[in-house]
Amino acid sequence: MGKTIRDESTASAYWAAVNTFCSLQDVHVIADAPVGCYNLVGVAVIDYTDAVPYLENLTPTSLTEKEIASSGSSEIVRQTIEKLQAPGRQLILVSSAESEMIGSDHERMLTMKYPDVRFFPSNSLGENEWQGRDRALVWLNDTFGNNTPPSVKIGSVSIIGPTYGCFNSPSDLAEIKRLIAGIGGELLHVYPFESSLHDIADLKNSDVIVVMYHEFGHALAEKLGRPVLQAPFGLGETEQFIHDLGRLLKKEDEADAFLLKEKKTTLKPIWDLWRGPQAEWFPTIRFGATAAKTYALGLETFLSGEMGMQCLFSHNTAEADNTLVRNEIQQKQPQFLFGRIVDKIYLAELDSKTRFIPAGFPGPIVRRALGTPFMGHSGAVYLLQEIVNALYDMLFNFLPLNRRTAVEEPAQKVAWSSEANALLNEMVKKAPFISQISYGRELKRKAELLTLKQGKECVTPELLGMVN
Repeated sequence: MGKTIRDESTASAYWAAVNTFCSLQDVHVIADAPVGCYNLVGVAVIDYTDAVPYLENLTPTSLTEKEIASSGSSEIVRQTIEKLQAPGRQLILVSSAESEMIGSDHERMLTMKYPDVRFFPSNSLGENEWQGRDRALVWLNDTFGNNTPPSVKIGSVSIIGPTYGCFNSPSDLAEIKRLIAGIGGELLHVYPFESSLHDIADLKNSDVIVVMYHEFGHALAEKLGRPVLQAPFGLGETEQFIHDLGRLLKKEDEADAFLLKEKKTTLKPIWDLWRGPQAEWFPTIRFGATAAKTYALGLETFLSGEMGMQCLFSHNTAEADNTLVRNEIQQKQPQFLFGRIVDKIYLAELDSKTRFIPAGFPGPIVRRALGTPFMGHSGAVYLLQEIVNALYDMLFNFLPLNRRTAVEEPAQKVAWSSEANALLNEMVKKAPFISQISYGRELKRKAELLTLKQGKECVTPELLGMVN
């Protein structure tokens, strides 16, 4: 019997191609796909992830049963091209799972009839979104770049990575731009999100390339043959990033001055929080992360490696088994879970008291504000602020409020077996540290009420298990 996949962790390479190519200002994508594929990617998903109502530069061929079952999609592709051709607009035809299943390869037809239109086989059935984005970026360079030797613009920096469908992209991009500007670097291109086709050939002229994500972008960066830095998470990585960028741009003094200023300004809230009483909670915090590699690794690096919090698990969702993720959430009960909408669903199914913090797509969440970074120094401050505020919320929830409805209490004293007491202690240990007393008291009350309602005099492990 085959393995059952509970939830898909990543989208297909078709989504990757659409989200990459549509980021370019002068490109119009033709999706060789049924209209449903257009509605899903071009309208619904974009609206729920990037707060974009729809992609204006995406048009489907609107395959029907006729094309899929008999005639093929060549004719409907030609009709779509004729409608969309316009001066200054580059058309890129992208295959979908449906067109790939019927073997639609339009390379020869385009070469003969529409030599200016390019065909990108998305390999929707064979690659995930990160592999697809990586290949799409390299393909754009190979197709629209040029073979002229580089003419390096001293002091310039280009950023590779931001595309539609990348979690928190606007805010993290703003932070990386801020760090580059802080040491006096000149931003040449943000590719592809703030670029057009003619910028592709100019990427190799960058003095330094910064790759935003671990998941994709490095294949293109390596082809460009320029020094490459990875966008940083946390304090240590960001400090090293500033030093490395300063060295590569020959602006070491500017980098040192900027770092000194950062410690007195941007990073001051971390020092204040560290000296405050809430810092005593940090070693007691247990968290888990299920996100794309960049965020899963970055959260573990900063919160665990630098802030001393306990990382119970950190999963790269491109490789994670979601059934095992759900089981791990149930068994370890993290105080905080950084994840996707599927992880929030798991918490609801398990009736978990874990605090959920969005850290990845898919998910109905808007991440367009520039003040919610995860990367860099600003990201370190934002993440710590989110956690401390959530801790205060948890404390508030355990205040002895004067409620209108009375809480039912056991009518008489109830005995506990030694086994039930031992189990209660183990269950309480798994609860968030600052709520363990209240959590244990509530479990005890429910178990004793259930024992009396069943006409018994002693709480057993079986009865205790029924109220958890």
